[in-house]
Amino acid sequence: MGWRRYAIYFTPEGALAERGAAWLGWDAAAGAARAHPGVSGLPRPVDEITARPRAYGFHATLKPPFRLAAGCSEADLGAALEAFAAGRPAVVLDGLEVARLGRFLALRPAGDAAALSALAAAVVEGLDPFRAPPADEEIARRRASRLTPRQEALLVRWGYPYVMEEFRFHMTLTGPLGPDELAQTETVLARHFAPVLPAPFVADAVTLLAEDDAGRFHHLHRYALTG
Repeated sequence: MGWRRYAIYFTPEGALAERGAAWLGWDAAAGAARAHPGVSGLPRPVDEITARPRAYGFHATLKPPFRLAAGCSEADLGAALEAFAAGRPAVVLDGLEVARLGRFLALRPAGDAAALSALAAAVVEGLDPFRAPPADEEIARRRASRLTPRQEALLVRWGYPYVMEEFRFHMTLTGPLGPDELAQTETVLARHFAPVLPAPFVADAVTLLAEDDAGRFHHLHRYALTG
């Protein structure tokens, strides 16, 4: 299959991965749609609340989606990511919690997330030779978000404004919600995900994914952090 773009994410396994995939309605590991769970108390249907993040699957972005640079192959990218993972240790944090990120809800780290931010920065920089420059329309779309001067500089250098010190590790659970919807949905999701939230939370691998022609992401390989 020819892929449109690639991305490097953290993706969990086990019960958290299962619940996240079902909540979003897309299982990137299986490359298949999932039936949404019956969750009561939401301000809107699950299908509407999760429409925006669904295609990406349940994940935390490390290196945002990118097209392969000229002269690079998927095999080259995979080999480089495998070597990277072999040289980096797993990251252990206190846990995860449902939290607000602007108008969205996501799973965010509890406690100090500096080690996760350092991992993401290393992925962005270390795999950058495989990234083709973003198209002009993508740059324009990012700039429409009223970036700060530093975010603009990061966009120009790395193709994305929310990397390095602007990075915030998160596993997106919803699209944008209204002020009155946020609190209600946060309460419901905290209850829904509580049984599967790990404590401690261990980020023990990086996953290479690829985007199909329908815009949905699929797992290609998960590389253990063994350094």
